[in-house]
Amino acid sequence: MSEIIGNIRVLIADDHAVVRQGLKHILSKTADLMVVDEAETGLEVLEKIQHVHIDVLVMDVEMPQKNGWEVLSELKIHYPQLPVVILSIYSEDQFGLRFLKAGASGYLAKTSAPDQLVEAIRRVAKGGKYVSPNLAERLVLDLGKDHEKPLHEVLSDREFQVFHMIAVGKPLKEIAEELSISTTTVSTHRARILEKMNMKTNADLILYASHNGLLS
Repeated sequence: MSEIIGNIRVLIADDHAVVRQGLKHILSKTADLMVVDEAETGLEVLEKIQHVHIDVLVMDVEMPQKNGWEVLSELKIHYPQLPVVILSIYSEDQFGLRFLKAGASGYLAKTSAPDQLVEAIRRVAKGGKYVSPNLAERLVLDLGKDHEKPLHEVLSDREFQVFHMIAVGKPLKEIAEELSISTTTVSTHRARILEKMNMKTNADLILYASHNGLLS
């Protein structure tokens, strides 16, 4: 594990100013944590990371220009040692494990208690991983079950992104713009998603996402 000397330097990334202010207020109460910068978009994260020395990135999933999935993918290539804590509105049960597999060091729902965020930052700054008590319990329970994976678990990370964006009602053109890919590529992903999940329409995907707690 790495050793942090002095304050743990944190960059906060979220497209809502109120959320960023709230997070800074929480961390300002802790002597060993220091927010050195903040970012509103995924692209801003990637730009600032080149010029500001940080020990931990705390990042939302849904951001303009580049979302959390894309930023995490790029960081794992160019800054593989940088710990990233995902702080999201989305379910820990459904999204936490996927982000951890993608390279995040921790995952927390925004409804989590402030002390969990502080603990998560401290742990990942030392080279560890953070899993919330709720997610840890879910993982332990799943170990004792002999069942098939949920249908969405067969999707690649990119397919899961597209699946989720379709499920929340975004049109293909908007998905293409947000992911910086062509509408043809989005359509190809959609076709593969439907095939892998044995479904026929977007309505099927929306219904599945709703029943499995993947919409919020």
